[in-house]
Amino acid sequence: MSYVRHLMYSRWLFHCSSSPSVNTSVCWHGRQKRLFSTTKRRMTIMPAWVIDKYGGNDVLRFTKNASFPVITYPNEVIIKVHAAGLNPIDVGMRGGYGASSLSMKRDPLNLNQNGMEFPLILGRDMSGVIMECGLDVKYFTERDEVWAAIPPWKQGSLAEFVVLSANEISRKPKLLSHREAAAIPYVAATSWSALVNTGGLSKDNCAKKRILILGGSGGVGTFAIQMLKAWGAHVTVTCSQNAERFVRDLGADHVVDYTSGPVEKPLSELEKFDLILDNVGGETERWALTLLKPWSGAKYVTLVTPFLQNTDLLGIADGMMQTAATVATKALKHLVKGVHYRWGFFAPSGPALDEISEMVDAGQIRAVVEETFSFSQVPHAFEKMEKGHARGKTVVLISDKDDYS
Repeated sequence: MSYVRHLMYSRWLFHCSSSPSVNTSVCWHGRQKRLFSTTKRRMTIMPAWVIDKYGGNDVLRFTKNASFPVITYPNEVIIKVHAAGLNPIDVGMRGGYGASSLSMKRDPLNLNQNGMEFPLILGRDMSGVIMECGLDVKYFTERDEVWAAIPPWKQGSLAEFVVLSANEISRKPKLLSHREAAAIPYVAATSWSALVNTGGLSKDNCAKKRILILGGSGGVGTFAIQMLKAWGAHVTVTCSQNAERFVRDLGADHVVDYTSGPVEKPLSELEKFDLILDNVGGETERWALTLLKPWSGAKYVTLVTPFLQNTDLLGIADGMMQTAATVATKALKHLVKGVHYRWGFFAPSGPALDEISEMVDAGQIRAVVEETFSFSQVPHAFEKMEKGHARGKTVVLISDKDDYS
């Protein structure tokens, strides 16, 4: 009898999966098998910009036949992308930056062959509308407007649709259009991870703290200025002279121009800082930690780390060992001087974006969009990113339902 029941169930499952209107997956809850729809209409392809190999701007390829994303786990959602934001990591990933580590994250058991990440869709920022929810998604429903910072090991937002975990998304701020909202999530999640998770700052302990942001006119810097000022901190920023008015408008209290000469001298004449956020890297580590208040819990957090570069050059195992040795050595070296040395990393977080969304709707944070491109202009958007010296974010409109307002 159990064999007949199994045969009938198998035939019913085959019938459902062959239906033109339903695509099914099996979700296990204890000993029960439950079916849930992954697409209401059996869509299998979509428009997207992809790369089939690593390289320069010439590897970008537009296709109308990219694989349509499907819900694999019951906590996932399918989102129609209205706007996508570009970040420097997209340019790096196009050239193969972090390929070893990201491949390991995508396939930790190394079951697939090399190159299985292609065709790869770039784009780390997303604002759009939920089209479908998995069975375990309770906080969101279809037609919710959401935004997200997409982890670099997942397919990106330069496509008509994307699938993400419900833990990675948040409701879009009501005050922002999709175009504006797409300028915030990745830099917001990176800043939050660096300043809150690593730096230990919060809205409750930030008042009157002195913060230095090295490289304050880029995406992370412009967001960090606004968040820290909303929390009551005193913010000093380094940037070029022509960006001074820009960062002051965002709330910076003091600005040091790096184009007029080495910044370490004018910075050393200021009162020492409680935290330094370094977006520059390089030689800054040599002198920046001397600007911190010693023996007071002051922290230096750098977003310019050799982790991905080490794993690309040395492989996963040796690269991680080299990275661990480097950070341990530097942390110990500076700890004996009374300051804390830390590395900051991007971390996707829907709950963090929830709090940031509230700050946006309260008028404490605004989107900084430098230039907007249409979906057909993605290569031009990458060219713009490669020029550097940004005064805000580069955004690509995926859906023509959002406008340039």
